[in-house]
Amino acid sequence: MSIVNTYYTATRTSGDDIALGGGAVNLGGGNANGETGTNNITTGLLPNYLSVSGKTRQNDLDVGFTISINPGSSTTRAGIQNGGDGTGNSNQENRQAFVTFGDKSWGSIKLGKDLGIFASDAILNDMTLLGVGSGAGFLAGNTTTLGRIGTGFIYADWKSQIAYTSPNFNGFSFTAGVTQSFDALNITGSDATGAGREGSVPALEAKASYEWAGDVGGKVWASAITQKLEVSTGGDETVRGFDVGATVNVAGFGLTGYYYDGKGLDTTVQMLGAIDQNGKRRDSDGYYVQGTYTLPGVGTKLGLSYGESNLDRNGAADVLAADLENSMWTVGAYHPLTKHLNLVAEYSNVETDFGALDSKAKTVSLGAILFF
Repeated sequence: MSIVNTYYTATRTSGDDIALGGGAVNLGGGNANGETGTNNITTGLLPNYLSVSGKTRQNDLDVGFTISINPGSSTTRAGIQNGGDGTGNSNQENRQAFVTFGDKSWGSIKLGKDLGIFASDAILNDMTLLGVGSGAGFLAGNTTTLGRIGTGFIYADWKSQIAYTSPNFNGFSFTAGVTQSFDALNITGSDATGAGREGSVPALEAKASYEWAGDVGGKVWASAITQKLEVSTGGDETVRGFDVGATVNVAGFGLTGYYYDGKGLDTTVQMLGAIDQNGKRRDSDGYYVQGTYTLPGVGTKLGLSYGESNLDRNGAADVLAADLENSMWTVGAYHPLTKHLNLVAEYSNVETDFGALDSKAKTVSLGAILFF
């Protein structure tokens, strides 16, 4: 399978300079220079993608594998194609390398690196998966933008895992597994960066879903994650999170609703700003709602979505000066020019609120994405 996509993006930022963990936290993108504009030619939420997969039936088992490489479309400095540009961004990833085996009678087992289990359905149902969403202004030179990551759901990420997936029981299925645990990351400059993962204890993740077809088709799902973190101040904290979501499709209309809640989980990528300087976990939550309509005959999908992600301050003792909220409106049009090629136009308005400070980033993106 191959995916190739490129977008021209124009981003206008305004508002306060919220010096808090960089662009992955301050998605509004305000800075000390006042209102600024940035134009980039870059990959969208999906990276470019080239995979090699194989599948066979041996000894009553379905055995398969997938390995992928994921280059970006953007560079920002002459002579530099793979990171090293001083931004901390990378335009090359290797997201998948896994083997599966099983049988339709009892399910399958996956070993290797693939999309995480918790929050995976949130990103797979996000309409900006085919577009850009947020992050186009500050992620030039990176493999991808952010889509709705951090403004409605937490990134499922690409994780080493050993997972079991059940057979499909008339629309119901579930997946459960152990995944590589992550370290806590700092956003204030004083967070407990010494709070590391407990290497002897992996993360535990699971999800369940029910899907149905018909004149009114749809899917409902729920997932959860838990992991222990060693805390530099002594002892440990248990990180946990859960989410629920639903999508319904009828007569060309699609409606999706999603909610998550976490403790020590953060709002953008897992464990970013999860623990304060006293070694205590911070609470977070968020949601998004999305409506789409596919025009009959031409197949163009029109979409409107809104979401927000919140990270709560641990009271006056926390060096995080205020509660943090990132929100985004997105309007998009996704037109199938051919069976494999889609033209995409999006407008996204992102706002970051941090106490008395706020910043905004407005992005127009035009481009195309090819699946082959």
